[in-house]
Amino acid sequence: MSRKIEWINSQGLTDFEAAEEFMKQRVDQIIDGNASEAIWLLEHPPVYTAGTSAHDADLISAHRFPVFKTDRGGQYTYHGPGQRIVYVMLDLNKMGKKDVRAFVKCLENWVISALDQFDVKGVIRDGRVGVWVERPDKPRQADGVIREDKIAAIGIRLKKWVSFHGISINLEPDLEHFSGITPCGISEHGITSLVDLGLMVTARELDDALENTFIKHFS
Repeated sequence: MSRKIEWINSQGLTDFEAAEEFMKQRVDQIIDGNASEAIWLLEHPPVYTAGTSAHDADLISAHRFPVFKTDRGGQYTYHGPGQRIVYVMLDLNKMGKKDVRAFVKCLENWVISALDQFDVKGVIRDGRVGVWVERPDKPRQADGVIREDKIAAIGIRLKKWVSFHGISINLEPDLEHFSGITPCGISEHGITSLVDLGLMVTARELDDALENTFIKHFS
């Protein structure tokens, strides 16, 4: 089925609450048939956000950055400069996939395809939503398993099978900022970015990779 997708690219830093309000309005317009589906690419000022499964104990530095409770799935995460946010306002009715888990898997595989454009091998793991990279350059865990760092987080919300919220991909955020939370409730693995992996990728280059690989996963 042919679908019109609007790609929106915001420059500078977008206020988190304003972004949430925009998404809610756009989703209602999509449901009513008054707007096309959209992919919104942006960055936020430093914030911590809590999903519907967040635990209070995972907010370590409550006064470091503004903290927002959201209606997306998932736990605590960090957003800030150098991190590419990809908000997905897509109608799952048009995809013929009214399955939350299958949709999340599509998002994960989309990120993996985009990262592959830069020769970064992303992986997904059962029980850990998001995209990870193996770090053989780091000391192994106590059980001898290769360490893995998270490079992309995913948290979505659905309203009448139209999605909002979405993906955050670490280009070059200040990784120390993640220390104020237990990211996604996972303490035994770390956080990485493309710059941390030694790659100088621009936001424009990542945006292009995402747009070029989108059709492969969302036809």
